[in-house]
Amino acid sequence: MSVDSSQTVTETQRVGVLSTHNSKETKAILNAVRVLGYDPVWIRDENVTSWIEDGDVQLSPRVDVLVNRMLFTKSDHQLEDLQLAALYEETTPVVNSPQAVANTLHKYRAGAKLAVADLPVPDAYFGRSPRTFEEWPKYLPDDAAHKHTIGTNGQQMSIVSPNDPVSPMINDEHSFVQEFLEDTDGRPSDVRVYVVGGEIVGAMRRYAPDGDWRTNVALGGDVEGVTDELGDRPRRLAKEATDVLGLDIAGVDLMPIDGEWFILEVNATAGFKGLFSATGVSAAPHIARLAIERAGGGVETSQILELESTLDDSVPDCKPPLAQDEGDDGVLGYTTRIRINGRDGAEEIIVKSDTGAKRTSIDTDLAGRIGAGPLVGTTQVRSGTGSDRETRPLVNVDLCLNGRWRTVTASITDRSEMTYPVLLGRDVLEAYTLDISRTVEE
Repeated sequence: MSVDSSQTVTETQRVGVLSTHNSKETKAILNAVRVLGYDPVWIRDENVTSWIEDGDVQLSPRVDVLVNRMLFTKSDHQLEDLQLAALYEETTPVVNSPQAVANTLHKYRAGAKLAVADLPVPDAYFGRSPRTFEEWPKYLPDDAAHKHTIGTNGQQMSIVSPNDPVSPMINDEHSFVQEFLEDTDGRPSDVRVYVVGGEIVGAMRRYAPDGDWRTNVALGGDVEGVTDELGDRPRRLAKEATDVLGLDIAGVDLMPIDGEWFILEVNATAGFKGLFSATGVSAAPHIARLAIERAGGGVETSQILELESTLDDSVPDCKPPLAQDEGDDGVLGYTTRIRINGRDGAEEIIVKSDTGAKRTSIDTDLAGRIGAGPLVGTTQVRSGTGSDRETRPLVNVDLCLNGRWRTVTASITDRSEMTYPVLLGRDVLEAYTLDISRTVEE
């Protein structure tokens, strides 16, 4: 039986942050939770589990409230990641609920939702086939911004004209076109307003790099703090947009055109490094306080004001280890039985250790069976005893050695003539003591 996530917790003990990435913002929130007197819990792939027992849903790590910091726009498995956040919501209050994030994830759909709420957004057009997409100039007669429907940081956006051939896809992902709003007064810019719990933490103007029109900080844009100068209208729009989409935390991008403000985008997992650089205010303690209060705890305003002037992005003690220590004797033999996992399957095999090999390599057939990947590059390897070089693909695989999991970037090669399908190189062996007298039998 599930626990109603709306129930009040009398005392917050553990504040979880769901984040599989290593951003400064995630670390800063966790560190702020610790300073405010609560226990931070970093929930990642390395430590999260769930089970259903006698009708009760159990989750580990257990937390009293969860901050959803998953970067869904950069995920290859957005639905799966959304469901992880939704799984926690079955038993735990979640800051930035999965449904609210889903409202925001698809940029065109978010714009439509804001438009239905009578909030000012640029005109836009969306189609899913080449035939329907080519009709966009009927609705947007001037230049338009061509964007991913799901994406971030302004990458691969472009300005298109009505006479340009435009695809409904960008790098095999769906796209849309949006009215290109341009302030003719000087350098292209917009305003990012950061909203936490219905209150504005800060605002900054973002300027595009020289020769560009995109204002994203990740692309090299400059920022300046404008919190104090921000008028009532943009403040109200930022709060209303966040509320319409159901978000607790949001970065709202606004632009004034001829005295009227427009909502360009709303970001559910907006970074705040740039905001701190521009304003000297960190959103981390504000987010931490919102989570603590959501679960029934309390934080003094004076503590927040003291903490917001710093952004502590040091690695918190609560970061889960990448490997398990239990059962690891730190010794590998000349041959060792291991488990190897890919995207499509797993196998238990016997591998050989070779300190003469710089990198671990796996057999082509084995890589195909387990779905080794993704492809992360190539490497040049000397072929035999001659001077010829062989180009090998590099893939990520998970290995379990002596009960300890680790991710290895291995090369793929034909080892069908070899006894062992995997050769452990120095990239793995450097973390172990090698005992060549130790072997395992088939």
